[in-house]
Amino acid sequence: MSNAVGAVIVAAGRGTRMGTAESKQYLLLRGKPIVVHTLEAFQRHERISEIILVTGEGEVERCKEWVQAYGLTKVAAVLPGGSERQHSVHRGLKALGTEWVMVHDGVRPFVEAAQIDACFLEAQRTGASVLAVPVKDTIKQVDGGVVVSTPDRSSLWAIQTPQTFRLSELLAAYESAEREGFVGTDDSSVAERSGIRVAVVEGSYANIKITTPEDLDFAEFTSKPSGERTS
Repeated sequence: MSNAVGAVIVAAGRGTRMGTAESKQYLLLRGKPIVVHTLEAFQRHERISEIILVTGEGEVERCKEWVQAYGLTKVAAVLPGGSERQHSVHRGLKALGTEWVMVHDGVRPFVEAAQIDACFLEAQRTGASVLAVPVKDTIKQVDGGVVVSTPDRSSLWAIQTPQTFRLSELLAAYESAEREGFVGTDDSSVAERSGIRVAVVEGSYANIKITTPEDLDFAEFTSKPSGERTS
């Protein structure tokens, strides 16, 4: 199937900003692990035929149990991640067998079906795409606690996930980066380095990456039925 789409869900990080003993992706959101909410978004989507979950080294068995318990039938493998996000993604890519791949953060549970669709269709049209939103705040470049410059905000976008590529092209870009010791901040930076042009698809400010206690509070509020929300 030339348009088969797989997803690599990256949930191997051990962020410290949450301030909890439990990794952020395994914290409960409305009674369910955050990463399960994320997996369910791709499980439900008709375009997605296969999912690879890349998780923490010591969390593989627990995540396999969740895959079974929540009926996540599209999850083909649960793999241990590497020391960096880039290494984890690379392992996930090597386990996929689809024409296209969407790489998505395990702590972005609010991605919507329409955003997944739009990201894929733009990648199909142009070759690669990322979900993003225009920056709302003024951004300053700072050196040693002193403002150096103020970039033009009109050209700045905050990059989200999913990020969509032809699997063969992204895999080649990752292998080149590994050979040459390059570590990028996201998948598109690895792709750009290999000459892949990446289109931007406007997403939603609600597609947050849950990394701090404030993010988790916002996620709890956002995920409540409207009748339960109080200010």
